[in-house]
Amino acid sequence: MPENNNQYAINIKGKKGLRRIFNAYGYSLAGLKAACSESGFRQLLLLNSVLIILVFVLDFGMLTRMVLIMASFLSWIVELFNTAIEATVDHTSLAKHPLAKRAKDTASAAQLLTMLLLAVLWSLALWRDYLVNWF
Repeated sequence: MPENNNQYAINIKGKKGLRRIFNAYGYSLAGLKAACSESGFRQLLLLNSVLIILVFVLDFGMLTRMVLIMASFLSWIVELFNTAIEATVDHTSLAKHPLAKRAKDTASAAQLLTMLLLAVLWSLALWRDYLVNWF
């Protein structure tokens, strides 16, 4: 079995130029497809899609739009890492282990911080451009 794994790695890692780029693109699409099978990622996809549409509906300046869009993409990126860590830990073992719990909890905490960042940035943008005139 190790020979087959080594040959597979050589075939994959040995690609160069355009073939490597096309392979990487295919792996990325497969990763997005896998992430979409997770309900948490689908929820974030919906939430951030709505927020990105709102960025262009509301009368924000260009810099505010860029920051809010970057925050949405950051939450997607962190969720992809979170999903990858969970899959790796579960692949290694489904047994309860304190280090496995720590890995999963830490990845989840990263997503929580990203969502807090998203909420703070949206709150500040709305406050500055819409709510400050009400008070």
